[in-house]
Amino acid sequence: MIDRLKYTLSLLEQQTVPKEKVIVILGPTASGKTKLAVQLAQHIDAEIISADSRQIYRRMDIGTGKDLSEYQDIPYHLIDIHEPGERYNLGNFIADFRQAQQSILEKGKYTILCGGTGLYIQSVIQENPYALIPSIKGFKESLLAYPETELLERLQEYTLPVNFQIDLSTKKRIIRAIEILAFLENHPDHIVQQQAVDSIVIGLNPPLEIRREHISQRLKQRLNEGFLEEVCGLLTEGITHEQLQYYGLEYKYASLHLLGQLDYPAFTAKLETEIHRYAKRQMTYFRKMEKDGIIIHWV
Repeated sequence: MIDRLKYTLSLLEQQTVPKEKVIVILGPTASGKTKLAVQLAQHIDAEIISADSRQIYRRMDIGTGKDLSEYQDIPYHLIDIHEPGERYNLGNFIADFRQAQQSILEKGKYTILCGGTGLYIQSVIQENPYALIPSIKGFKESLLAYPETELLERLQEYTLPVNFQIDLSTKKRIIRAIEILAFLENHPDHIVQQQAVDSIVIGLNPPLEIRREHISQRLKQRLNEGFLEEVCGLLTEGITHEQLQYYGLEYKYASLHLLGQLDYPAFTAKLETEIHRYAKRQMTYFRKMEKDGIIIHWV
C-alpha cells in the first residue's frame, strides 16, 4: 500500500508551495484525513483548519468524530467554536477560515485545510461570489416543512444569474439557493467580491471495501465509547430533538431511537447504512469539484 505521507511530501516537493498556498486534505468519512494532516503538519510546520460542518460544536464530540487526541501537539482551528443549537452557515465558515488562515500566516506557518465537507472546501479555494450573501431571518425555517418537489418548483420562479450554480444534493442546500435568489431579487445592486485562495488538493480515496469496513468499525467504537450518553447529555442541556435531527446522521438516528421510533438493532442498522450513503455522497461531491475545474491529487 502506498505511503500517504511520502506521496504527499513528494507531491509538495514537485510544486511551488509558498506559505500562502493552502494544502487541502479531503476525503470521505473514515478515510484517515486527520491522521495524514497531523503527520504532514509535523513535517512542514503547519496548523490545521477543520472543514467539518459539525465539529464546530462543543460537546458534540463522539458523534462528529473529533478525535482531538489525534492532533497531538498540532494546533487546530474551527473546532469547538460554537454552542450546540446555534446555526452555522457557509458565510460563517468562509469568514472564520480567513481569520484562522491569517493568524497562521502571521506565525510563519503553512495552512492545512482538512475535512469532508466539500461545499466548505470548494467555497474557499474556488471563487463563489454568492456564498457570502447574508441569511434572511426566519427564511430557512419558513421553508423546512415544504416537500422537496415544491421547493424545486419555487426555484423555477427566479431568474438565475449566469454564474450561479445550484447544489440540489440536499433539501437544506435547495433552501439556501432559494434564499440567495430571494435576497438578490430584493437587492439587485448587491455585489459581493470573494477572492479564492491558492491551493493544492490531496484526496484520500481508499478502496470501497476498506472504507466500508472502517465505517462499520468506527460506528461500533463510537457506540461503545458512549455516543448515546453524549446525546442524552445534549438533551438534558435543553437541545431539542428537532435540533438534533437537523444535524443529521448520528444525531438524527440517535434522536429517533431515544424517542422510541427505532429500537436499538434498527437504530444501529439504519445509521450504518446512512453513513455508507453519506460517504458515497461525499465522493460524488468531490467528483463534482473536479468537473468544476479543481485538480484533486488522489491517493
